[in-house]
Amino acid sequence: MSVSGAQVNEAGPDRLGGGRRPVPVTVSHGDGIGPEIMGATLQVLDAAGAALEVETIRIGEALFREGVSSGIDSTAWGSLRRTHVFLKAPITTPQGGGYKSLNVTVRKTLGLFANVRPCLSYAPFVSTRHPGMDLIIVRENEEDLYGGIEHRQTPDVTQCLKLISRPGTERLVRYAFEAARRHNRRKVSCFTKDNIMKKTDGLFHQVFDEVASEYPEIESEHLIVDIGTARLADTPEIFDVIVVPNLYGDIISDVAAQIAGSVGLAGSANIGSEAAMFEAIHGSAPSIAGLGIANPSGLLLAAVQMLVHVGQGDVATAVHNAWLTTIEEGVATADFFEQGISRTRVGTEGFAAAVVERLGHRPRRLSSVDYPVSTEPIQVSPRPRPRPVKQLVGIDVFVDSTAAPEEIGHQLEGLAAPGFELVMITNRGQKVYPDGIPETFCVDHWRCRFQAPGGAPVSYDSVLGLLARLGAAGAEAIKTEGLYTFDGEPGFSLGQGQ
Repeated sequence: MSVSGAQVNEAGPDRLGGGRRPVPVTVSHGDGIGPEIMGATLQVLDAAGAALEVETIRIGEALFREGVSSGIDSTAWGSLRRTHVFLKAPITTPQGGGYKSLNVTVRKTLGLFANVRPCLSYAPFVSTRHPGMDLIIVRENEEDLYGGIEHRQTPDVTQCLKLISRPGTERLVRYAFEAARRHNRRKVSCFTKDNIMKKTDGLFHQVFDEVASEYPEIESEHLIVDIGTARLADTPEIFDVIVVPNLYGDIISDVAAQIAGSVGLAGSANIGSEAAMFEAIHGSAPSIAGLGIANPSGLLLAAVQMLVHVGQGDVATAVHNAWLTTIEEGVATADFFEQGISRTRVGTEGFAAAVVERLGHRPRRLSSVDYPVSTEPIQVSPRPRPRPVKQLVGIDVFVDSTAAPEEIGHQLEGLAAPGFELVMITNRGQKVYPDGIPETFCVDHWRCRFQAPGGAPVSYDSVLGLLARLGAAGAEAIKTEGLYTFDGEPGFSLGQGQ
């Protein structure tokens, strides 16, 4: 076995990887506590006999500081494209300066569409109010607000675009149901906010219902994300698999990990059709870096997911059971040590040594695990669909103005013809013209909706003519959104109060 940076343990019958061809794996030691917990993780993997050929890359804070704006260079991308397997310690994205999240960059570049986060309790050996908790969160990884498309449009207003696609949603939801089927889970729950965001979250919910109908043996349900999160925090035992858009998934997976016992115990897999990345869900914790007290469990359990992914389920079984035995015997790092439950407080290296010492052991009270030695990764793809008939029926023009809505409305009504009428003006989504009321608080960002009388189709040339008239009159568009129908159905929402 070749594991960069790990101590090699050649002795012992518990080594399981002998005779295997090593699997190439890209490893980043990360920032903050990253090098410490990665060193501990690789030590355990090496002692267990994982057959890995490690390629180590530099990414993250050091590259940001060196002027690499993405935090990752061509050498690292070359390694990732060779191995297609990435074990990553937490990294630090510098605050300010417009730096984008490197985690998001890697996930989107490699097409890692599903973030799979097991969240379960280890009661009574890790303190929790929810001893029966055992669920999987399948979070969308590439879309939603994490597209990171943001603009400052006026002195008062910035925007962030929320993008939900049918193909992206379908393959995620299909992955969640396939995972539920493979792991004998009984129910898949979907969280959205489609009572408010009827087009974006509404699409996610619609696709969920469509895919759920193909899995009649698995119970399905949809919850509005606020009450769903409340129920998750109060009674997580009622959930089995949760599939959710990106932002909500980021939030609820941390909630779930914390109420299970500790965010420091949770690992995750980022799965794509060609590549996969495995990481702890927590951050780089620079405040405790170098102190030797960080918990390596999240990264170690992510590595267990990686071993299953690369066909070394027997090694994953040995590592996971040794970890469970360590927890069961009261060995704990500071983040989940509790008097009366834990017995021995250890640091990062001590915890790794305790897991290594227990390789070949199985827990007595916690449920042991048995992974198949080799299993095929779940493969999903969206089903082909006919393209709908798309028709332009109007345009939303956003303008920057400090005038009153009546003044703006009267000016724009005179500019609408020929071909258009001003249907409404909204401010931050709320209709303020016509028939607005003075109590509505307004800022300098106005959405002005123009459509042909009777909702008839319009031409792109007529839209350009409208924009030219507005610009000549000083009502310059800062943003436009085409209003389309698809097979005759509106592809746009009404204004609040319209």
